[in-house]
Amino acid sequence: MGKIVISSNLSLDGVVQLPTAAGDALGRGDWSTRLAGRDREEWARHEYEEAVGAGALLMGRRTYAWFVERGWATRTGAWADRLRDLPKYVVSSAALAEPAWAGCTVLGGDVPKEVAALRGRVEGDIVVYGSGRLVHTLIEHDLVDELRLMAYPLVIGAGDRLFGATGAVKSLRLTGTRTVGDGLALLTYRSVRDTGEE
Repeated sequence: MGKIVISSNLSLDGVVQLPTAAGDALGRGDWSTRLAGRDREEWARHEYEEAVGAGALLMGRRTYAWFVERGWATRTGAWADRLRDLPKYVVSSAALAEPAWAGCTVLGGDVPKEVAALRGRVEGDIVVYGSGRLVHTLIEHDLVDELRLMAYPLVIGAGDRLFGATGAVKSLRLTGTRTVGDGLALLTYRSVRDTGEE
């Protein structure tokens, strides 16, 4: 059985929104590119290792488009090769004309039901990058097993945040903290479901 893992880069104030091909709606630029030196190297190492350990990727249509627009379907190198080789599941109410990234399957219809079924079919970590709307749906329906939050030492001040409104309190347990480079913090949380677990 697979494990749904939210892997998110976010600012200290919880912003995850980045510019898209349509433009920079926030006027803040691509804050995720402000890493330099050791921070960038260690961040890239972590991202590559996470991809190596993944069994599949799960993303929304806009995040899929973001990856394609930035050339991940044709890039070379170990990290790009690994992402290309992974099965990719894209949640979308519309069909993708011709998936530009090899190994893509579109999931439509009842998203919680589709993702629960996917979790039953895929072995290993099913990593979710970006995909704000999808992440909110997964959290609301208790489908998230783990959150890996890479906190950037920035306050963005505006933009979409990782956590939206939920119908109930969602309990998490901190299972790991690690400094990445000199300025990033990787926080890992596991979901605590209503199993009587404390």
